[in-house]
Amino acid sequence: MKNLFLAWGEFVVGKKRKLDVLAFEYTLADNIKSLHEDLANRTYRHGPYEAFNISDPKPRQIHKASVRDRLLHHAIYRVLYPFFDRIFIADSYSCRLDKGTHKAVKRFNQMARSESRNDHRTCWVLKGDIRKFFASIDHDVLLGILGEHVADVNVLWLLGEVVGSFETARCPHSFVIPAQAGIQSPLDPRFHGDDKVGLPLGNLTSQLFANVYLNELDQWVKHNLRAKKYIRYADDFAILSADRDWLENIIPRIAEFLELRLKLRLHDKKVFIQTYSSGVDFLGWVNFPGHRVLRRATKQRMFARIDENSKEEAVQSYLGMLKHGNAFKLRQKLLMDYWITKK
Repeated sequence: MKNLFLAWGEFVVGKKRKLDVLAFEYTLADNIKSLHEDLANRTYRHGPYEAFNISDPKPRQIHKASVRDRLLHHAIYRVLYPFFDRIFIADSYSCRLDKGTHKAVKRFNQMARSESRNDHRTCWVLKGDIRKFFASIDHDVLLGILGEHVADVNVLWLLGEVVGSFETARCPHSFVIPAQAGIQSPLDPRFHGDDKVGLPLGNLTSQLFANVYLNELDQWVKHNLRAKKYIRYADDFAILSADRDWLENIIPRIAEFLELRLKLRLHDKKVFIQTYSSGVDFLGWVNFPGHRVLRRATKQRMFARIDENSKEEAVQSYLGMLKHGNAFKLRQKLLMDYWITKK
């Protein structure tokens, strides 16, 4: 009960005027008591989702659960995040406290300067992206990974309810499973083409589950490939090295690991190797030795949004973002456009 009430305090921030939140809060004690009883009796069932589309910047479908279910997501997250965060590698930056995109970009450039010996030798960067990551997360594989860390059967049952509350369609395809993959039997149900897949982008728990899922990749890259300079943000990752041939050779090994262990696939058009000195696009910034500039698409999207929403809060948010790069002229143009629009 205490965890549920504490979770409510975190969940309700910024949502107090929402009608569904107000309705739940009207009989808050009774609603939390009912949820607690369903959990204690294992009669809890996750409800349906409400779907809507956003463009951020590409079209995405967000699935919104009921207030009752989202409260539970927060309660789960409060307990499991500190537990799992300690097993993640230091250079995983997505949806973690004291991390984020700006620190990831800063760390990427630190790695590049180190590998290039302050631009005295060529630093090669392997950039990778996973195809339809959230829509491709396999439920059985995810629950298997969670089960390796969580022993409590009641917690595993609850996580199964949340994970199983959503699925996306997947085209069946076969997997070639070599003996060294460690699979007990080729009939293992985790490798059937009709397995349930997908996590909803609107769930707080999805952020945690995604990091737990890709922690398998992180650990494998660090311990098996022995990559010293590896960084990941969500499903974008980069490996830096002065040896281009080594980077070229590990691409098929990464692809094989993703497919066999996690049933994921590299994005064919978003895997490439280039030099740091030529400018590497990473998390919205094009990074060069000594400076970084905003990606063209990000720049265009920023000005389009200012045209749509010229509120001072939006402008200040973008000005804050531009402080993290070499963008003096952009800041001046943004301020000029803002005052002209306002006028």
